[in-house]
Parts: sequence; structure tokens; C-alpha cells
Amino acid sequence: MMIDMDADNNYNQMFSKRTKSLTITIINELSEIPYSDKISNIRKQVFRSVSSTASNYRAMCRARSLKEKYSKICIVVEEADETLFWLELIEELNLLQTETIKSLLKEADEIVKATSSYKKKLGEDLKAT
Repeated sequence: MMIDMDADNNYNQMFSKRTKSLTITIINELSEIPYSDKISNIRKQVFRSVSSTASNYRAMCRARSLKEKYSKICIVVEEADETLFWLELIEELNLLQTETIKSLLKEADEIVKATSSYKKKLGEDLKAT
């Protein structure tokens, strides 16, 4: 079976841009909310988890081995899911407009689903080696 490395690289570049874009959007949206005790910790935590999702996905794309790739995608899934948690909290606390938070939740959920699926595939690939 031939593996199309260009298609793989194109997908990774596209998905890397997508995770970075979500990071930028979340930072921009939440930076507009005035400081309060209620938002302070949540803002720091979601900034950390979403930026970790993007940076670890980028690192996963540059992995030197299947084991390293799997290790990085595990971190990506965990951080993406944490981002989803913080966004759910933001929604429940009514900290952003409904349209905005729904859009962010949708994108974060799609990233969790896609990376979880990729993690499963990489896990199966590892077992096969």
C-alpha cells in the first residue's frame, strides 16, 4: 500500500493552522472580557490548554518516530478535551455571547473528535509494529 506523504503533510499543515486559529480566536475573545475573579482563572486555564493543543499538534507533525508521534497526540487529545471543558464552563457562566461560544464549542469538539480518532489509528499502528 502506497502512503501519500504529500496528502498527509497537507492535512497536518491544515490541521495545525486550524488548532492555531482556535487559539488565536479564544485569546482574542476572552481578552475582551474585563478582569474579575470569576474569569481570571478560567481565562488562564483555557489559554494554556488551547495553546498547548496547537503547539503539541505542531510538535506531533515533526515527530521522529511512531512512538513519539503517539505520545504527542495523546497530549493533544488531553489538552483539546480540557479546552472543551473550560469552554463549557464559559458557556454555563454566560461569559460570552451565545453565538460566539457555540462556534468555539463546535470547533473545539471537532478538534477533540479528529485527534481522538487519529490517536486510535496511531495506537493500532503501534500495536501492528
